[in-house]
Amino acid sequence: MNQTRREMLEKCVALGAVTLATSASLSAIARAWDTAEAKRQPTPFCELGPFYKRDAPHVSVLRAPGDPGMPLSVAGIVYSVNGEILPNAKLEIWQTDNFGHYDNAGYRFRTTIQPDPKSNYGFESVLPGHYPARVCQHVHYLVTAPGHKPLTTQLYFASDPVFDGDPDKNFSRDPLITSRELVRPVMLKGDPQQMVAAVTFDIVLEKA
Repeated sequence: MNQTRREMLEKCVALGAVTLATSASLSAIARAWDTAEAKRQPTPFCELGPFYKRDAPHVSVLRAPGDPGMPLSVAGIVYSVNGEILPNAKLEIWQTDNFGHYDNAGYRFRTTIQPDPKSNYGFESVLPGHYPARVCQHVHYLVTAPGHKPLTTQLYFASDPVFDGDPDKNFSRDPLITSRELVRPVMLKGDPQQMVAAVTFDIVLEKA
């Protein structure tokens, strides 16, 4: 990667497209450029909420056959702000069912997930419902990893009717949404009889 970057820099310098005002070598500049590109913004905080429960089971399929609601598939990668993958992270995830109800007696629609060796995680569920105390559909996350700050955040869906098709303009209708970045695009996959709402939600943790 650095070699390719260096070759590009050499060409730009030769053509006059880039002027160097530094004594650093092109290799050093290329490495610094790569490092800067690897930097990631930490995932915005969003409050824990009152319905968190410890010790959720380690499952990747939260929905059961016959559960009402649009099937949901969420996948992502857990990173540090330096772009490193974090396969030792732990994700605790919980949400309501299709009707907006949390299972506070048991562990329906609750899970604890460990990413795979490449730091990928994923789970199958249903789109959570709305409930009176909250404006938007959402999924809760509590993410921890050795050497990093714990993160509590929430995933929101651009397809939520609350946004009237324009989350850029209307995401603040829910006062608990701290950042537009938490409202993720939804891709509908499958045929009309087996439609799934697919969402990508990468997590980026800050160093402790």
